[in-house]
Amino acid sequence: MRLFLIRHADPDYARDDLTPAGRREAEALGRRVAALAPTHLYVSTLGRARATAAVLARAVGQSPVEDGRLDELDWHVEDAQWGRLSAWDVPGETVRTATEPGAVRAFAEGVARVHAFSDELLARHGYVREGGRYRVERRNDDRVAVVGHGGLMLTWLPHLLALPVDRVWCGFWLPPSSVTTVVLEERSDPWATPRCVGLGDVSHLYADGLVPSTSGLHGRGHRPPGHP
Repeated sequence: MRLFLIRHADPDYARDDLTPAGRREAEALGRRVAALAPTHLYVSTLGRARATAAVLARAVGQSPVEDGRLDELDWHVEDAQWGRLSAWDVPGETVRTATEPGAVRAFAEGVARVHAFSDELLARHGYVREGGRYRVERRNDDRVAVVGHGGLMLTWLPHLLALPVDRVWCGFWLPPSSVTTVVLEERSDPWATPRCVGLGDVSHLYADGLVPSTSGLHGRGHRPPGHP
């Protein structure tokens, strides 16, 4: 089984839709996803994700299944220095020097819900979590594409990969329209473990001559050459 975690294309947050650049990204992403040939397509109920998934659905000839549990997480913290931030946008310089994962602790119930949804989805496709590994109840070659949001994906990934949530929040970033590929790797019967074989890939944008959006990045040093 392969799981494709796809962040929506460049967002217009005020309208909960895509920007003109995001629509171009979605078209390029559609061609990429068509080549991946997903057997299942899930999507958040929010407009920017649905607009992205609509393009993918046309490309693969498949109707997406909407699920509100894939909606972006409304988790914010107030910091004296940085102001109001999404939980996954707390600066790494703060997270890495903290004595405890404050933001993760504050949203522990929400994190647990994301991880429970992950377990339910994988069990639906034949892989049942036991501890940090998955019992293969129904071996298959399902290719499951999920269109969602940056914060949601950065909270989901550490559960799959058995990594600390707070370190993933501050240490990784997923570009708009990116594809992250996780394989349920089977090395011994009856067990499988998730392995990330591609993180935040936007090669489809470069193939179309598009410059990836930096939406969701903060601080200096993120503007690529040629980016306005």
